[in-house]
Amino acid sequence: MINLTPVVGLPRYARLLRRVASALGIYKLYEKILEAEVRGSRIPSHIAVILDGNRRWAREAGLPPELGYEEGARRVEEMLKWCYDIGIRTVTLYVLSTENLRRRRPEEVRAVLNILRKYLRRELEEGELVRRRVRVKTLGLLHLLPPDVASALRELEERTEGFSERYLNIAVAYGGRAEIVEAAKRLARDVVSGKVRLEDVDEELFEKYLQTAHLPNPYPDLVIRTSGEVRISNFLLWQIAYSELVFLDVYWPEFRKIDLYRAIRVYQRRSRRYGG
Repeated sequence: MINLTPVVGLPRYARLLRRVASALGIYKLYEKILEAEVRGSRIPSHIAVILDGNRRWAREAGLPPELGYEEGARRVEEMLKWCYDIGIRTVTLYVLSTENLRRRRPEEVRAVLNILRKYLRRELEEGELVRRRVRVKTLGLLHLLPPDVASALRELEERTEGFSERYLNIAVAYGGRAEIVEAAKRLARDVVSGKVRLEDVDEELFEKYLQTAHLPNPYPDLVIRTSGEVRISNFLLWQIAYSELVFLDVYWPEFRKIDLYRAIRVYQRRSRRYGG
């Protein structure tokens, strides 16, 4: 685990320096150098991102929380293009957890759902993911979502289910423990009905009952969490057992291509051990 890009809570002069550096083109030059470096090594096939820090970014900027989520959604669009363009085949986004649904203030949950609703509607009308041949899959408990949001997610899944070039998993109303419990229930039913023999149950069989079973690589090579928080928060508990973890001290709405490349570079410099 490592922390990168310490920008959370920067004093005003430091933020000003970032804007000056950006205006002078320093970030663009560094971005090009980083891109050349990461393209010269192994690119993760699957990255998972915990999109954290939208509310705090808005609060520090003196804005209402919904504008933080709106800016975060725009950043998601950019990040997906960066990932697919550099050769990352699968992206999994942690958008809304089951805990968020229960514990966040209702107006904040509504703000997130309204933005999700807006972007789903636009995707269904414009089809950017369809043009990129991205298969979209929802991870989570759709029955906990408003019917129109759940319906739009299902429609997007249906439109893209024939694609196998790229994958986007949207974890919404999702919890890792809940996913494992639901998988165990389905497996138990198949054992009781005689479809599966108890002696045949192993990890490989169990994974077929998880919501990521459709992926060519269901195990994220790299997990990125923004906002400076150093925890997993019930995300893909089974799938990330051997993932490389990178924690960034940058709020999600401030996430830049440089941050993605630096996280990938950290991944490339590590020796993956898989428990060995």
